[in-house]
Amino acid sequence: MTAAETVVAVPIGTGPPTREELRVHYPAQFTWEQLRAFVNSGDLGLLKRHKALQQRYNLWVAGIKTEHGSMVNYLVNRRLQWGMPDTLSLLGPPFPQDGIPSVATSAALTDLQSTATGLSPPYLSMSTPGEYLSVITNDWPYSVPASVTHTLVWTKIPIFHPSLIDPSIQARIDQDGLWGFTGSSIPPPPLEDCLEALSDWGVTREKMIVSESGTEEEEALVKKAGAPVHAYVLSKWKEEDWETAWFVNPPRLQSVPGLAHVHVFARRKD
Repeated sequence: MTAAETVVAVPIGTGPPTREELRVHYPAQFTWEQLRAFVNSGDLGLLKRHKALQQRYNLWVAGIKTEHGSMVNYLVNRRLQWGMPDTLSLLGPPFPQDGIPSVATSAALTDLQSTATGLSPPYLSMSTPGEYLSVITNDWPYSVPASVTHTLVWTKIPIFHPSLIDPSIQARIDQDGLWGFTGSSIPPPPLEDCLEALSDWGVTREKMIVSESGTEEEEALVKKAGAPVHAYVLSKWKEEDWETAWFVNPPRLQSVPGLAHVHVFARRKD
């Protein structure tokens, strides 16, 4: 089958894409190393969907808001089946598949924060019970290679918590978010080697939103703020099997600011 015949054979839908649609109509724009460089750049806004998929996503979101009132309502009432394995994604289950019990818990939007009363610690960590989490495949993944999974870890409890974030770095976290890497001792490549891949988006170093490097003490505080998420990722994506790049978008980049979640790019080791 020729490339043209393949395109015709895989029709373009309107809702979340299938793997075949991603492969044929929205091929990956970035390599694994470029993704790592973008995560490490200090500006998580460099992470992009395929431009045509982004347009499709925007139309879908408009329809969801009309039908459900808001994206948060859609996620809470339909997509996020707290404590249950993800069986709704057209892209398959997240990896690694979690051994959480098949006992769904429901939570109205107004109940999400109150459910965490008395939970210790009161923020996402490797000990957070499964019923407080929804670990799903991103239905609208960023433009990642087929060998890379894009998982979302949604949580009923905060990720940015006052007990974790020192006031001296609050503004930095609000602008930059948090990120980290597991499974490899090799640092990401220099951003300058990867920026060309973002030329279609008009990204240049001058347009990036990046905080200035902090003092040694400030850098240690940022690392502390991200430590619980880092430990959680390590507990689920074992380093002997996986490389990951994880991140938590800052408020300025959150498409669903009403619900806390972590993005995890993961690639299985050979």
